[in-house]
Amino acid sequence: MTLLDVSIVNVALPSVRDALGASEAALQWVVSGYALAFGLVLVGAGRLGDAFGRRDVLIAGIGVFALGSLLAGTAQDGTWLVVARLVQGVGGGIVNPQVSGLIQQLFRGAERGRAFGRLGTTIGISTAVGPLLGGVILAVAGPEQGWRWVFLVNLPVAVLAVVLALRYLDPPGRRERAADLDAVGAVLLGVGVVGVLWPTVSRAWAPGDLALAAAGVVALVGFVAWEHRVTARGRTPMVQPSLFRRPGFTPGALLALTYFSGFTAIFFVLALFLQNGAGYSPLEAGAAITPFALGSAVSSAVGGRLVGSRGRHVVVAGLVLVLVGVTATDVLLAVRGVSPGIAWWIAPPLLVAGVGSGLVIAPNQTVTLSQVPVEQAGAAGGVLQTGQRLGAATGIAVVGSLYFAGAAGGDAGVGAAHGLRATVALVAVALVIGVADLVRSARRARTGADRPAS
Repeated sequence: MTLLDVSIVNVALPSVRDALGASEAALQWVVSGYALAFGLVLVGAGRLGDAFGRRDVLIAGIGVFALGSLLAGTAQDGTWLVVARLVQGVGGGIVNPQVSGLIQQLFRGAERGRAFGRLGTTIGISTAVGPLLGGVILAVAGPEQGWRWVFLVNLPVAVLAVVLALRYLDPPGRRERAADLDAVGAVLLGVGVVGVLWPTVSRAWAPGDLALAAAGVVALVGFVAWEHRVTARGRTPMVQPSLFRRPGFTPGALLALTYFSGFTAIFFVLALFLQNGAGYSPLEAGAAITPFALGSAVSSAVGGRLVGSRGRHVVVAGLVLVLVGVTATDVLLAVRGVSPGIAWWIAPPLLVAGVGSGLVIAPNQTVTLSQVPVEQAGAAGGVLQTGQRLGAATGIAVVGSLYFAGAAGGDAGVGAAHGLRATVALVAVALVIGVADLVRSARRARTGADRPAS
């Protein structure tokens, strides 16, 4: 529900503009405001779930998301809609770390990998279905009112989710005291995330925005120092510093950040190229990119079954497939250009890249969180997902800038080439991180095997 809302809204933006008279800035914030609020609360929400019970925090997050959906569906102007999207983003950011935390809590071993694989399949299907479902809703309800139902369709889903949570999830046991929560850490992290995300999601690069980004980096450094100080005093930090010393966690988080920088930009570049260069409608452009999402949906389940026995090898294999698929897409765009039927030409390599992506995201999450204690699962999942959001926002900003610079002369193909090659470079960096972690893991295994028994 929260991830479907990311892709379904894009199709409705022209109707929102016409119905509400929303400015371009307001439309931009309809999309970017959700991402900003979503990323802001991830780690804090994960920590709340660890402290007070993931079921109750999950239900609260669903309620906030549903409230935002109701406000969005009844919006009377652009400002109202932007505020509603911020509320939705907060709700989505509360929900997501509870999902990964509950998987850590309820499943063990190979079953945990399969559970993350099913989650990956759900994400892939949501990505694929979002633009198509949005188009269907607009076609059935009409452009004047259809955009409202794009948001209101979340309400029955939210009610069903709450009913299922109450029915199948156990109530929390021991709760921590509110005084045990790390308020200073929450503020520092919030300032850091907003500072770093603001220029990227708003695509504003004035000196003041760059200063805000620099302040965000300083706040994140301060957050790390504060967490060490809290731990040294024997109190409970928002994020345990020892988390980053656990095998596989730091490489996995860096891999996720880097991969999402490139992976998310693929959709951005191709959507712009297909619409501005090939003359596709938004719905047609969304359908043309569907092979990637479908490949990801199928392979996520396979990766979930394999990761228990093959570990990070599954992730590395997936990254290789993504590199092959995106490189082939770049070559085909260079050869075929905006010729008729270009979507059919790029469908096979996009399918390959999608299959690879399905072997990266959920398996990497499984491996990265495999050594994390259950009582830290929510905060750890929040850290991982915050890295993904930071990577996605930064990647779209950087790759988008390269696309627009290349397309400045009126040739969308040049822009697509610049953007896709930057994406290939980012995925290649993620591959290097994955291979390096495999080498370190093999070295640790050999050291352990060679160490004499005591």
